[in-house]
Amino acid sequence: MVERLADRIAALPWEHMQQELDEQGYASIPPLLTPGECAALIATYEQRDFFRSTIDMARYRFGIGQYKYYAAPLPDVLQQLRAGLYPELAKTANRWRERLGLAAAYPSDLQSFLDTCHQAGQLRPTPLILKYEAGGYNCLHQDLYGEVFFPFQAVFALNQKDVDYTGGEFLLVEQRPRAQSRGHAIALAQGAGLIFPTNHRPVSGARGTYKTTLRHGVSTITSGTRFSLGIIFHDAT
Repeated sequence: MVERLADRIAALPWEHMQQELDEQGYASIPPLLTPGECAALIATYEQRDFFRSTIDMARYRFGIGQYKYYAAPLPDVLQQLRAGLYPELAKTANRWRERLGLAAAYPSDLQSFLDTCHQAGQLRPTPLILKYEAGGYNCLHQDLYGEVFFPFQAVFALNQKDVDYTGGEFLLVEQRPRAQSRGHAIALAQGAGLIFPTNHRPVSGARGTYKTTLRHGVSTITSGTRFSLGIIFHDAT
């Protein structure tokens, strides 16, 4: 019997992942979604009732590809991912604020944070599924969507690199003050994920702690079709 998703999330190596976030600004999630769960999410792509909007990336010069925002109520797997990942990430978010000399701002549960989003007029859910064909890519960007945003988000690979598609590495670029940017190209196994900053992260320097800005994207898919799932914790205006 496959262990419940909530139990799998609780059993993740959170201490190690928190350390990765502090040291390098992003953390790998070992394969969390089963192949069956990945296939079920891919199958939603052609079912219009699951989604509130569809974005053609080329139309807005975001890249080449398509993504769809899920409508409320979210599918159960997405709701469990969002609610299950949030509490541990809220701990890190508050710790990062303290490093920058700021007070803790993120409650320990997702619904309390979403209440803050809704009070600010951010009412629309933001989890999304992305599809790229050969030649597709995603330009470097940030997913902020409003005045209130959570400092972390996650992405999960839904199909298999070098089996279903080639190319298509996840890109994370860090812009450092008075220095050249640093980039990471990360390949994800099916069902595995990555946690990364939505906007910036604290970095220790000779003169104390400072912020670096991060943007993310996807390199060009060279063959096949790539599906991924984006988990964003704040709602949108």
